[in-house]
Amino acid sequence: MIVEIGHFALVLALVVALVQAALPAWGAHTRDSRLMQVAEPAALSQLGLIALAFAALTYAYVTSDFSVENVWANSHSDKPLLYKISGVWGNHEGSMLLWVLILALFGAAVAAFGTNLPETLRANVLAVQAVVALAFLAFIVIASNPFARIPLQPEGRGLNPILQDPALAFHPPFLYAGYVGLSVAFAFAVAVLIEGRIDAAWARWVRPWTLAAWVCLTLGIAMGSWWAYYELGWGGWWFWDPVENASFMPWLAATALLHSALVMEKREALKVWTILLAILAFSLSLIGTFLVRSGVLVSVHAFAVDPRRGFFILCILVGLIGGALALYAWRAPQLKQGGLFAPISREGALVLNNVLLTVACGTVFVGTIYPLAAQAVGYSLSVGAPYFNLTFGLLMVPLLLALPFGPTLAWKRGDLYLVLGDALADGAFVVRAYFNPLVRCIWLGALVMAFGGVLSLLDRRLRIGAPRRSARAAAVTAASPAE
Repeated sequence: MIVEIGHFALVLALVVALVQAALPAWGAHTRDSRLMQVAEPAALSQLGLIALAFAALTYAYVTSDFSVENVWANSHSDKPLLYKISGVWGNHEGSMLLWVLILALFGAAVAAFGTNLPETLRANVLAVQAVVALAFLAFIVIASNPFARIPLQPEGRGLNPILQDPALAFHPPFLYAGYVGLSVAFAFAVAVLIEGRIDAAWARWVRPWTLAAWVCLTLGIAMGSWWAYYELGWGGWWFWDPVENASFMPWLAATALLHSALVMEKREALKVWTILLAILAFSLSLIGTFLVRSGVLVSVHAFAVDPRRGFFILCILVGLIGGALALYAWRAPQLKQGGLFAPISREGALVLNNVLLTVACGTVFVGTIYPLAAQAVGYSLSVGAPYFNLTFGLLMVPLLLALPFGPTLAWKRGDLYLVLGDALADGAFVVRAYFNPLVRCIWLGALVMAFGGVLSLLDRRLRIGAPRRSARAAAVTAASPAE
């Protein structure tokens, strides 16, 4: 009965996502406040329904209900509780349910904490989030039902032994949080393109969500790399496996987006470029989802699913990515570019950072996709580590060389000679001090003090920020017209 409740909740979530996608967007178009206000309760309801479905599937795993095909194929009654729970997302159907749960969580967070956003922008953002949720909920309900029943079996097949590892128990949730978290930046980008106007406030709203997704994606990649290092014996770092590249590409794009959004926030420059990066970062996440689940890749940690599901995901990719890029091509020329800055400045350094990161992302993308494209037209070839080490490594050298100088340059216009002089002087001091034990002890003490100071400053900002946020919320509430 609980399994059926979970299945019913999933179908209801699909209906709610359809309502959330349609009514707030139409309300934003017609400036109908009542329709726009549907977005918040719809987003919260969608989260509650998907959480109920996920809890029902987890219950089936914990109780070893082998009348559920998904549980029978991926669990065993003798498994430790940790691996019974991680078995929920250790397969295609369950991992997709986790995917949409995290998507709904981010959508509900925008609804709950985005009260300072303009009403039309907030409605459009939540509508775009709902469109993404609608596509993947339809995919789960139609082609990847995790609640499918079979005749009761005496025992389950068990989880893949190499997946029974603590790192793999926590790796997918963090990785999906990174993948899906970038959907918020995507939704903000599409929403602002729909409205046709953008300013520095947009970057201030987008950056925290992008940073949260970037942190989660970094942790997820680190856990997966750690697992691959000791479990598979590859003894490497990125390994340049196609599935590893599928998560690395959005990470590179998100890193560039964080820096580009900073320039936009400070100088109101790079507006059009920042919008494009927000679209590309989540698009690469969707492409990674397709590569892992379509069956086109042969990898130790790719989901082997039938090509029909891969075609369904491909249709989602074409709809979401193609629609967003078409809207970008239509609206981008109408957006104002913002302020100018000198090439030698902090903005210029951040532009160099963006160029190198996006080109590096492009080289990884070509090396990952090219063999698949060649295979599709009848050729068989592989792109290995030598290609990635050469192309990616050459691009990272100038980035690492520029890294120490960028933060020391002034905004708008900097003095490169002054920065280089300071860097050379500091370098000479470092060389001399390296051989002096007393100076090394002083440096160690200074490092400890600096670290303590950072923690103290962070604590102070958090303490000061809470009353300010409360005061802002109270001011907004007082300024709002009475219902």
